[in-house]
This record gives sequence, structure tokens and C-alpha cells, in this order.
Amino acid sequence: MTELFRRYPLAVIVLAQLFGTSLWFSVNGIWLSLSAELGLTETDLGRLTLAVQAGFITGTLTIAVTGLADRFGASRIFAVACLLGALVNGAFVFAANLTPLDSVLRFATGLCLAGIYPLGMKMVIAWTPRHSGAALAWLVGMLTLGTALPHLMRGATLGLPWEWPLLAASVLTLLGGAMVWALGDGPHLPRSSGPLPLRQGLAALRMPRFRAVAGGYFGHMWELYAFWTLVPLLAARELDRLGSAQDLVPWLAFAIIGIGAAGCIGGGWFSRTRGSEWVARLALTTSGALCIVYPLISGLAPGLLVLVLLVWGVAVVADSPQFSALAAATAPRESVGSSLAVMNAVGFGLTLPAIWLTSALWSDLGVWVALLLVPGPVFGLWSLGKGKAEPGSD
Repeated sequence: MTELFRRYPLAVIVLAQLFGTSLWFSVNGIWLSLSAELGLTETDLGRLTLAVQAGFITGTLTIAVTGLADRFGASRIFAVACLLGALVNGAFVFAANLTPLDSVLRFATGLCLAGIYPLGMKMVIAWTPRHSGAALAWLVGMLTLGTALPHLMRGATLGLPWEWPLLAASVLTLLGGAMVWALGDGPHLPRSSGPLPLRQGLAALRMPRFRAVAGGYFGHMWELYAFWTLVPLLAARELDRLGSAQDLVPWLAFAIIGIGAAGCIGGGWFSRTRGSEWVARLALTTSGALCIVYPLISGLAPGLLVLVLLVWGVAVVADSPQFSALAAATAPRESVGSSLAVMNAVGFGLTLPAIWLTSALWSDLGVWVALLLVPGPVFGLWSLGKGKAEPGSD
């Protein structure tokens, strides 16, 4: 089995990433059932989503401070994180209405995800160093599908207990961890034998090119997770205007988020000829424009707005793997893992106020909360303009 996996390492890693990241929005996917059964509100949804993000940030900073990403086998960290993540996600079944234990468990889930997503990026670079933009596009595409997967599982299990799709995410995560354990580490990135404190992870930010790319990523992150948090609410709004059953919300939410995988993969294909920065600029410009346009056209036919949400779902994440590829290419080789961990930590830190603002103000502003996301793409494009890219580079 190990030899078979090593013939197709990218396929193994991206599939494991799909399974492992199903933990990220596992609670969001069952939200309508949870809120109806337990009386939870949009504020509670924001609180639990923020707990995951905070755990992920803490985990990535821990990786950066300790140098785990550069000192130990990425496949081993990934597999252990999957095992622990599956357990704490499953434990949420017993704490869904127990505050603050529910937040603690979601925080722990975020900690485990820090051992899955950044380590998955490093494994892709280690196994497929050429055309990293295209390879990372597949990885982030699977992250996107993994984010959407709980909505699909909820749609497929309507009428069944909400615990089922939640536990299914844990089972998939265990499978993903086992696959990566069997695959092992790639040959193209050396381990670091010495300690790698946080300052070495931060060292890349003193490099103008890396700093410009990181700024673009930070702006992108301000928008991305807040949009994904809003997707079930936006989907419910349009389905309500269409007069459709609310049972369709999980299916539509899955489509809007999951279609972003096509954006990632398509962007990766274009990156091989046009360069990663060209793809990142196009996606960031498109999603930023939709932040402005969507509220202005919110009175148009709901069918048209569903199409706009699908386009938004493609654009909002298509730039993510390209920013990661650009960052990996410009970071110091001896501390790629720590540099990416620091960039991830800052980027996910910016998702906290964006998610909090949009969740808290949804009941008052409705679709107009999308305007609060505009500063992210604007800043990201400005930052990219401060750096100079090499045409056609990954």
C-alpha cells in the first residue's frame, strides 16, 4: 500500500486534506438542525466558528515557536492531528448545548487543524516541488471541498439525527490521517536539526517580496472565512425568496462553497502559463468587486443572485493556493514550514474580527454586511502592488 501511495503522492495528500478539513465547518454544516433543536442563534454560530479559528491560530503559532513543522516528519504530525481532531470533533455530540464546553471543543478542533492544513502544504512542496502553484491549487481545492463537505453530509442525512454527519466527519478524518501515515514524508525538503524559534518564522516578513505576498494573503483571508460563514445565511435568504424548501439550504451552501475547488484547480492550471500572481490578482479583484455589487443588486431575481453567489464562491478562494505558492517560493528554504505557519497565523487572526462583525451584524444589516469585507481585497491588491513579481513564476 505504501508503494502504491508513493506513486501518486499528490492524490493521496489532497484526498487526505479533503477528509481532514471536513472538521473545519462540521458544526456549521448541521447548523439549521442545531439551531432548531437547541435554540441557538447566529451569534452562537459566530462564537463557535471563532473558536475554531482561534484554535487554528494558536496551533500555527505553536508550530512556529517550537519549529515542529521543520524539525519533525510532516506526515506524522498530520496523522496525529487527524486522530486527535476526530476525537474532539466527535466529543461535540455530548457538549452541543453546554457553554463554554462547546467552544472549548471547537477550539481544540482548530488546534488539530493547524497540524493538518499547513503540514499538508509542506508535504505537497516536499513531494512535488515543481509547479507548486498548480499542486497547491489541488490541495486548497480539497480544503474548500472539505469545508463544504459538512453541508453535503447534512443535506444527504436530512431527517436523520444531526449527530450523524458530525461523526461522519470524524471517520473521514481518521481515514485521511491513516493515508498520510502510510505515505510518509517527501524527499525534497530537508528537516532542520536546530531549534527554529518564532523569530525565524518571522524573518521572511523582512523580505520585501515575501511581505508583499503575505499582505495579499492577509487581505484575502479577511474576506474568505467570513464569506464562508455567511453562506448558509445567504443561501437561506435566496431560497426563501424563491419559495423553496429550507431543506435545500445545505445543498446550496455546499454548491456555493464547494465550487471554489474548481476555482482553485482552474487557477492552478492558469498559473503554469500566466503565473501565480496573475491568478491571485484576478481572483482578488473579482471577489472584491462582488463584495460591493452583491448588496447593490440584492433586490434582483433570486435565481440570478444564486448564480452570483456561485461566481463569488469560485473567486473567493481561487487566489489562496497561489498566495501559498508565492510565499513558499520566496521564504527562506531552511524555514519554509515556520514561515508559512506564521503567515497562516496572522491571516487567520484577521478572520476573527471579520467573522465576528458579519455574524453579529447580520440580523441588523442583512446582505449589506458584505461591504465590511471590501477592505480585505483592497488591501491585498495594494500590497501586491508593492512587490515585484517575476512573470510566469510560481
